[in-house]
Amino acid sequence: MRLKKTQANGQIAVKRKKNVFLRMLEQWDLQILVIPGILLMIVFTYLPIYGILMGFQEYKLGDFPGMSQWVGLKYFKELLTAADFYRVLRNTLAISLLKMFIGFPLPILFAVMLNELQFPLLRKTVQTVSYLPHFISWVVGATLMFDFLAVDGGAVNEMLMAIGLVKEPIGFFMKGEYFWALVLCTDIWKELGWNSIIFISAITSISQDMYEAADIDGATRLQKMWYITIQSIMPTIILMFIFQVGGLLNANFDQIMQFTKQMTNAMLRDYADVLDTYIYRMGISLRRFSFGTAGGLLKSVVNFALLCLANKIADMVGETALF
Repeated sequence: MRLKKTQANGQIAVKRKKNVFLRMLEQWDLQILVIPGILLMIVFTYLPIYGILMGFQEYKLGDFPGMSQWVGLKYFKELLTAADFYRVLRNTLAISLLKMFIGFPLPILFAVMLNELQFPLLRKTVQTVSYLPHFISWVVGATLMFDFLAVDGGAVNEMLMAIGLVKEPIGFFMKGEYFWALVLCTDIWKELGWNSIIFISAITSISQDMYEAADIDGATRLQKMWYITIQSIMPTIILMFIFQVGGLLNANFDQIMQFTKQMTNAMLRDYADVLDTYIYRMGISLRRFSFGTAGGLLKSVVNFALLCLANKIADMVGETALF
């Protein structure tokens, strides 16, 4: 138990710091408010971890998890040697890397550009409008894209033909070669404004004295953007990039499922089938629960390893790290 010294009226008194459980007991009304959140986390986050055992067993529907026949690493080996695995891995990495190296920097640039707008009303309007697509579900977003990119009467094809860029409509959802770019562009459209919020918040915490000093020194606007704005929010950028690397094998399951109409569009499968959709199709649709669990566990382990690696590299180069 820690001791705390206080001085009053020239005398030194020693007070004992209360035990953590006593402090919690005194705040019983606040602790009650926390209980529902704790229970929710236990039920939906920690208890399902027990289901990982299915990845090492021959689980059949109706078996109690953990009581099925043990098969060791059978399904992990089957996943890694599957004929479709490397095609699925290629698609996952291609989509994720495109979002990382193109989709990740854009919210940073957008936040910096917003900060440079001189008219507060215009800045707030642009900022608010950029948030709105985030609140549209991918069900609605995919429907809008189907209409805009339709071969017959689609706004995009009509515009491209009107300005003479193409002579005939482009079947955006009929050729897999367009799919990666389509996923990237629509993801940027939907999440650009929302992902920029944290960078905008970081920029607002920069002291204006730094900009005033730069003005006195004769710095240009571009120099202030690079040497003050970007450098000041660099710790936030590094932290968000670490999270991005930690989710490298996540390719937005909802978006891809809606754009491929639940993977029923065979013309897109060679480019659209990613780890998440492959695990869903094999594990849920075909009821191969052990195979699906093994795939999900392997993906989570690799993502965690990438997160630790990115964090270690950031720590070694002297940047802000998670831990």
